[in-house]
Amino acid sequence: MIDTHCHLYLPEFEDNLDQIIHLSKSNGVEKIFLPAINSETHDKMLLLEKNFPDYCIPMIGLHPCYVKSNFKEELAIIEGHLLARKFAAIGECGLDFYWDKSFVTEQYEALEQQIYWAKSYQIPLILHTRNATKETIEVVKKQASKNLTGIFHCFGGTIEEAQEIINLGFFLGIGGVITYKNSGLDKVIEQIPLENLVLETDAPYLSPVPHRGKTNEPAYLKCIAEKIAMVKNCSFEEVDHKTSLNAKKVFTSII
Repeated sequence: MIDTHCHLYLPEFEDNLDQIIHLSKSNGVEKIFLPAINSETHDKMLLLEKNFPDYCIPMIGLHPCYVKSNFKEELAIIEGHLLARKFAAIGECGLDFYWDKSFVTEQYEALEQQIYWAKSYQIPLILHTRNATKETIEVVKKQASKNLTGIFHCFGGTIEEAQEIINLGFFLGIGGVITYKNSGLDKVIEQIPLENLVLETDAPYLSPVPHRGKTNEPAYLKCIAEKIAMVKNCSFEEVDHKTSLNAKKVFTSII
């Protein structure tokens, strides 16, 4: 299995990081991709890559919840990183209209810039969408090209939105929400081929059942894969194999 979205560099993991990595490997997690948040966490993310090379793989980007009045300074820092080295993807970036709508215009501008970088560097785009799935799809549609692909992280939308995303050449990132009784995501994923899905934890957030309410971690990816297997009426091994192939297609320049 490949965890395509995990914030393993956050404080929740500092005290027992070696144990968490060990459990992750023991539970069949082959690689962990690290989405960026903002400049306050870039160094910790890159240190994790240094300490666990070829296992913890960083992206670079500006999370929409951290798009504030200084967003151009944040983007300049990202550009500096991109000029200095290779990253697995641009992300996570996108639109979030759930917590704060004070910087909606700036969120759109930041997203446009990061889409430009994804196309220029020919690396995937990892998209965060909360209360903004339709709006994010529309932005991506306007920029669509054969060079633009990636993942709509933490997908929780409708079957119609899923199909639009797939038609744009993107994959659906499926995490712990699919295990939640009233999410309805299982009914949507039942209709989506495995060829369009990748696995993610979004740790330390969104722990799957039976760990809901606890700090999420990469080892729990297995619970998500098992739930997808149940929903799709197939084996765990098939989910593991196909979603891992999909992740390798997304991050083809890295793995």
